[in-house]
Amino acid sequence: MGENFGRDIPRFKLQFIQINSNSIFCGLFSAIETEQIGNEVVGELGTQRETLLRTKSRLVDTDVEISRSRKILRSMYMNMIYNKLILIGIIIVEVGILGIICFMKFRHS
Repeated sequence: MGENFGRDIPRFKLQFIQINSNSIFCGLFSAIETEQIGNEVVGELGTQRETLLRTKSRLVDTDVEISRSRKILRSMYMNMIYNKLILIGIIIVEVGILGIICFMKFRHS
């Protein structure tokens, strides 16, 4: 055991260096893999950001169109109310005229 002891130390150091080298290699591989995943995530987030910005722009355009449609509908509603009031006025005048005609016809008879 005494003769091999001197030879085992360099072999032990070599094994230790190889283990550490393998550990460093695994760490480097993990770092590269993590960087690739990070780059993919950043790229995907950029794509999603562009999609969200386009969607926001469409929503703003849609909001403008809805506001315009609301104004048109409000105007149409007010015109409808105005037309109904005119129609009610015409009906009241016609009923009044009919009442006057009936009153005069029965009065002369």
